[in-house]
Amino acid sequence: MDKMLLAIARLDQAGKKIVRWGIVIVFIWIGALKFMTYEADGIVPFVANSPFMSFFYSTPGDYRNHMNKEGELIEANHTWHENNNTYGFSYGLGIFLISLGVLLAIYRVSPLAGIIGSALVFIMSLGTLSFLITTPETWVPHLTDHHWGFPYLSGRGRMVLKDAVIMGGALITMSESAGIYLKRKGLR
Repeated sequence: MDKMLLAIARLDQAGKKIVRWGIVIVFIWIGALKFMTYEADGIVPFVANSPFMSFFYSTPGDYRNHMNKEGELIEANHTWHENNNTYGFSYGLGIFLISLGVLLAIYRVSPLAGIIGSALVFIMSLGTLSFLITTPETWVPHLTDHHWGFPYLSGRGRMVLKDAVIMGGALITMSESAGIYLKRKGLR
């Protein structure tokens, strides 16, 4: 039993690698998806309701009348999104997410890049978690079921809540990158 527990106690280094590369994969993959229409359409409620991001859209208050479901493309809605800057914002966000993934990936070559990328992932996760407060679509709506509103997360809300884990992972990757940097400087 003790040998098994010793082996488990040594999993922290493997865990750090899984956390880092998990974040890298998620950010690069989701960043690439931001160039797809369905993904750009899907983030509209978050951006439109955010006091920190709604200015990126031309008419954020009108989004509910122009939503496409995943896999659906209504041309009139697509045209509205083009005019709203939905796709322009999503492309910029995609580039940003991919850049963060790359910064975390090159931590061995450039620990400072890993630190900066991790710090930005942490800050971005805080911003994403703010959607739980600003975006009505993160909660189950009051339709016919008596389970609605807080604490009943919708699909969008469940997706947002996962950023709490990414936030913790960003601290792990930042710490690891800082350790490498300090070791190279002879300070550790």
